[in-house]
Amino acid sequence: MSVIWELHRQLIQKERSATEITQDYLNRISELEPKIHSYLTITADQALAQAKAIDAKIAAGEEISLLAGIPLGIKDNLCTQGVRTTCASKILANFIPPYESTVTQKLNQAGAIMLGKTNLDEFAMGSSTENSAFQVTANPWDLACVPGGSSGGSAAAVAAQECVAALGSDTGGSIRQPAAFCGIVGLKPTYGRVSRFGLVAYASSLDQIGPLTPTVTDAAILLTAIAGYDSQDATSLQVEVPDYSQFVDQGKKKKPLKGKRIGLIRETLGAGLQPEVSAAMAAAVKVLEGLGATVQEISCPRFAYGLPTYYIIAPSEASANLARYDGVNFGYRADADSLLEMYTKTRAEGFGSEVKRRIMIGTYALSAGYYDAYYLKAQKVRTLIKEDFANAFAEVDVLISPTAPTTAFQAGEKTADPLSMYLSDLMTIPVNLAGLPGLSLPCGFDQNGRPIGLQIIGNVLREDQIFQVASAYEQATDWHKQQPTL
Repeated sequence: MSVIWELHRQLIQKERSATEITQDYLNRISELEPKIHSYLTITADQALAQAKAIDAKIAAGEEISLLAGIPLGIKDNLCTQGVRTTCASKILANFIPPYESTVTQKLNQAGAIMLGKTNLDEFAMGSSTENSAFQVTANPWDLACVPGGSSGGSAAAVAAQECVAALGSDTGGSIRQPAAFCGIVGLKPTYGRVSRFGLVAYASSLDQIGPLTPTVTDAAILLTAIAGYDSQDATSLQVEVPDYSQFVDQGKKKKPLKGKRIGLIRETLGAGLQPEVSAAMAAAVKVLEGLGATVQEISCPRFAYGLPTYYIIAPSEASANLARYDGVNFGYRADADSLLEMYTKTRAEGFGSEVKRRIMIGTYALSAGYYDAYYLKAQKVRTLIKEDFANAFAEVDVLISPTAPTTAFQAGEKTADPLSMYLSDLMTIPVNLAGLPGLSLPCGFDQNGRPIGLQIIGNVLREDQIFQVASAYEQATDWHKQQPTL
């Protein structure tokens, strides 16, 4: 059952007002935020004003869109005009954008309500939301565990029902991995499917904005609203946007996936996989086969090279993108006696340790004498990874894998070991390198009650195939119906 559809029904049938719905979510935030820490900024007054405007439209008999009056959370690396946008960094602690990102502008035009800006790893660099300069977000399923990252604030807010749905960004798994850890649906669209204008850049050739939602149908609704060509984004694809909700909820078909060919990526199985994740994958394959799909193991030989490739390319792009934070035009500025000292102290004091680590890796990889050995070679491997996926999609319609090798880990468990932390994105990174769409949805729980995610990967612009498979699986199982006890 789509939460968005149900709230829309309540609004148009006047069972509840947009103001009542919004206030209920704001009350939920007030109750749970001391435990969860999902939000960096809560825009209660603005949200209630937006809700009041929707109620006025309904009272006047005007037709409202499907997203009108729906309360959402927005990751705090998406620019919101007049509302603080920090990227969870000290260097942007007081930055108020003078413009609106394309995706939030589209949501505003649809009448969606922004409850606030959600926490993240600083500049979206991390897999646990422990790298925020302001607070550490907890996993609603186990408050001692991380919610994943970097979109951990958005994922935790959706799982804790502190918003209906949220937007996140995904550079190497930052929507899908926290969605898996928090037991919700998370979608990274095809690169270029959604405008990046107004998204504070981390790695420009990898970043993509997408939805985190309670159900697959809700993800389809949100993607339809935010997708599309944007002349302000040079990487935006000028292709028609279908109504993605037509690809979900195939009714009571006995075999809704009959004829669908699904490839289980061989390189994502075996060593390093938590046994319960492996068991959940085996069970998911049986469900998909029971729905009529043909599931076969398929090899993507260079899949494992995704991790080292990513950690050359992404830091290199980050090194260039974050050069603009120098204390001159905007953001934090350190006191200093000279211009050079001001540059140095501003960046030293304004950036956290993980951001500094990635800037240094990237600067080194791009430096004279090392460019060919590292960055250029990584780009060549990236091409080989794309070729592997192209070969796989010649045989199957979608690919599946675990979203993450483990379930959510304890807060503080991996902060002293960055390499161990980076392995959390082992399954998701190759999808970004190839520019493909990928979705995570719940497929089980471990013995500690922590969610497990199933990743479904589609070919370029084949989100429709992902939604068909994900929706059929979701309707055949009850994992998405379970809620954390808070």
